[in-house]
Amino acid sequence: MNKSQLVSILRTFSRKEWRELGKWMQSPAHNQRQDVLVLYEYLKQEKHLTGDEFLAKEVVFKHIYTNEAFDDARMRQCIHFFNKALESFLIYSELSQDEIYTKTALSRVYRKKQLDKPFKKNMKQILQLQEKYPMRDAHFLRNEYLVQQEQYTFLSEQKKRTTVFNLQEASDALDVTFIADKLRQICLILSHQTVYQANYDIGFLDEVLNFVESKNLLAQPAIAIYYYVYKALTEKEDEQHFQNLKREITTNSHLFPTSEMRDFYLLAINYCIGRMNIGSDFYIREAFELYKLGFEKHILVENENISPWTFHNVALIGLRLREFDWVEQFVENFQEFLSLKFRKSFVNYILGRLHYDKGNYDKTMDYINEAEIDDILLNLNSKLLLSKIFYEQENYNVLESLLESMRTYLVRKKVMGYHKSNYKNIIRYIRKLLKVNPFNKQHIDKLKQEITTANPLTEKEWLIRQLDQVRP
Repeated sequence: MNKSQLVSILRTFSRKEWRELGKWMQSPAHNQRQDVLVLYEYLKQEKHLTGDEFLAKEVVFKHIYTNEAFDDARMRQCIHFFNKALESFLIYSELSQDEIYTKTALSRVYRKKQLDKPFKKNMKQILQLQEKYPMRDAHFLRNEYLVQQEQYTFLSEQKKRTTVFNLQEASDALDVTFIADKLRQICLILSHQTVYQANYDIGFLDEVLNFVESKNLLAQPAIAIYYYVYKALTEKEDEQHFQNLKREITTNSHLFPTSEMRDFYLLAINYCIGRMNIGSDFYIREAFELYKLGFEKHILVENENISPWTFHNVALIGLRLREFDWVEQFVENFQEFLSLKFRKSFVNYILGRLHYDKGNYDKTMDYINEAEIDDILLNLNSKLLLSKIFYEQENYNVLESLLESMRTYLVRKKVMGYHKSNYKNIIRYIRKLLKVNPFNKQHIDKLKQEITTANPLTEKEWLIRQLDQVRP
């Protein structure tokens, strides 16, 4: 049973969930089998759920059916009925968290039973709850449509000629919830395409954008934010789109759950990073301030966890701005939210970068050597950091060897398109830097121009700085 779906699900349960599940299993409405209840009590004990020796079917069977010969079919049947009861509990737990949705379902039951008075009373409560709902996210909009649709269905079944239908309200609610969901999906597709070079057919794109603009739907925060994300991603040169996006995020953050706010912040930050990568230094500070605010509010901490690359990116942007004290404090305060799988490598790499930027190369190499890096991109970043140190220390033979190992690594490993092109350019221009003729100003100027226009190339600033220091 160790690898069974049942055990996998139960291992995620909190103490509160175990208590609620116990009440559920004891109700005849959800479980009428004593052996399932015994299995629940057995698995509830932590050692039984985590120790392999307690999860062998024969061991569990003996506990449930004392003094009976092992019967695999009977054991599987018990597990099956436990699974069914558990899945019903999970569905109930999920749906019951949304009071408006469940009350709307109750209204549907009253309507079908032609219980007009309970329907109207319940609907009045729903409208009050919807009005008081603190969020104005896509979830709110979707519930608004479901409520309007249920009201219309009720009215249409009254068959009174004088009834005023809410068709316009239902239609408007459907338009808004569709537009909000569609814009969100469009933005996620564009963001994914940027990283993975994938191609998608985005239906209704022009129609959605024209509808938003013609109907002035930007008054809806759930639409406005994704609209400006789309505009920022597709019309990068018009910086007003990003400023509009930042205004919407900072003004309306209280109207969205943390999970969605995290998406907003990351989409805005990714835009900044894209602009930074093509040399727009203005967005370094913009990205840094978004990161700072996101971490101060714990928006960028998800389920007590931080993506190692989010951790990496915010630290490196801080270092680019020479915010050394903030970066050191950030690593100290937030490293506990990194998965143990990544913690040592990412923390050591960032501290290595910190000391490199401070000019302490010995400490940098100590941290990099301690990092034990498995991640492909972090491995390349570490090799690049050592390459810069070897160049600045004029240890050119070791540098040549390291550059060749980086080139081989790129060929051997599956590195994503943008990153592969970037590192190939970095290797190429470091090698050109090694071969530059210090007595030939024309040669130096030509190489500087090449570096300036090369794209992608994240190390332009360092390469040009080294080129400016070339002396005959």
